[in-house]
Amino acid sequence: MGPAELLVLTFPQQTITIEAAEALAKLRTGGDVRVIDSLVVTRHPEGEATYGELADFEHLRGVVPDGSAELPLIGPEDAQEAAELLAPGTVALLVLIEHVWAQETAEALREIGGRIASGVRIPPENIGEAVRAAEAHRAAGK
Repeated sequence: MGPAELLVLTFPQQTITIEAAEALAKLRTGGDVRVIDSLVVTRHPEGEATYGELADFEHLRGVVPDGSAELPLIGPEDAQEAAELLAPGTVALLVLIEHVWAQETAEALREIGGRIASGVRIPPENIGEAVRAAEAHRAAGK
């Protein structure tokens, strides 16, 4: 198995849109990553948090398969932690993925006693900011 990562994707509305569910469905079939589990966490306007599977949302049925290939690894503690990140009236999609593209490397490391000890997710905004700063630096002749 390759390295796994839990992503918390937040949205400014109270439900997962069909477009977001379709993007997750494409992720499931892309081949570079494998979706191991997913969970929707909603922070209602009055502050209460609830969670459920994608199949629990009527408008998403048929967009994403009914969790048949998922393992139940994301639990209530994960849902509660994600809920603390949410403003009232917003929603999060927790997605546990395996980086299939790194599977061979991870297996080779394990065979010689090594392991992938850590990883850091860099938000795209930070990368974009760094690229713009580097371009401005070059443009200034420095």
